[in-house]
Amino acid sequence: MRVGLTLYGSLDDQSGGFRYDRRLVEGLRDAGDTVEVVELPRRQYARGLLDNLSSSLRDRLTVDVDVMLQDELAHPSLVRANRDLPYPVVSVVHHLRASEGRHLAGLYRAVERRYLGSVDAAVCNSTATRTAVTETGGPPDDRTVVAPPAGDRFDPDIDAATIESRAHEGPLRVAFVGNIEPRKGLDTLVDGLAEVEEPWELTVVGRAEDPTYVQTVENGIARSGAGDRIDLRGRLADDDLAAVLRRSHVLAIPARHEGFGIAYLEGMSFGLPAVASAAGGAGDFVTPGETGALVEPDSPESVRRVLGALARDRDRLARMGKAARERYEAHPDWSETTARVREFLHTVADDGRAAA
Repeated sequence: MRVGLTLYGSLDDQSGGFRYDRRLVEGLRDAGDTVEVVELPRRQYARGLLDNLSSSLRDRLTVDVDVMLQDELAHPSLVRANRDLPYPVVSVVHHLRASEGRHLAGLYRAVERRYLGSVDAAVCNSTATRTAVTETGGPPDDRTVVAPPAGDRFDPDIDAATIESRAHEGPLRVAFVGNIEPRKGLDTLVDGLAEVEEPWELTVVGRAEDPTYVQTVENGIARSGAGDRIDLRGRLADDDLAAVLRRSHVLAIPARHEGFGIAYLEGMSFGLPAVASAAGGAGDFVTPGETGALVEPDSPESVRRVLGALARDRDRLARMGKAARERYEAHPDWSETTARVREFLHTVADDGRAAA
């Protein structure tokens, strides 16, 4: 099967969505398919919409494939161009921009609705994402497939005894992993932790994406009076990030929306309960009270309540850490996810040939 993949930027980018796309391409090629990658320049939203008037963009998209995957994040440049493409199009949806609660959500929803109406099928990373796709005018459930990412970026060798003993050590060690930008909710985490009476430490790992938001976070840290307990590490190499996760007790990312939240699953591989966003797809693998907690966006009080309880009850922290590791071990690996997507693509390609 000849497959294409269209996306913004480089397939080598290290964010969760790009890792998903990259592992999908690797799996398809390992299975014997040819994959042609079409990398489009990253665009500001308005500039991306103007791409639809470009004949050079249409020329770049004119490739000889049986089916084309499109990373939905590149939708501004594709919303009109899809009308003229000679092959079936399958959108890979990590999360919809309109789901992020941005101030232009109405505009994004209108454009994404038109884009999703132009595709033949969709690959979604969670059941919540699939629901959002169908409700936004995308393909119906029988033309979508849920194929979650694997969280085996580290796959550490850690046993139940290690998780048990770690849970009873020192102050509660909280890790935050994600770009420092409004959607990830670091400000909510800082405000919630500031009200936890028990001893705690916070390590923040991630690239500063939004200078204005970084200042908001720094102001919150100053107000909390807990700057000596918060370590802003920036972006780390995988080995250094693994060391942070291995010594932590819990991973907390109270995001405003996560289509899936692969970082939660990566933390669970180290036996860390996940304090995850209730908005999005984390509910597919985070069971409240068992493997972590789901907190509402912009709710420091929910963060305080969950992390305070874990800081006080270390036996519970240990039980949840071991359950988190077990849930990680039961999660589909990349070979299962790729096989599911590949079977789906064959169906879409066969339907496209029949229609032609």
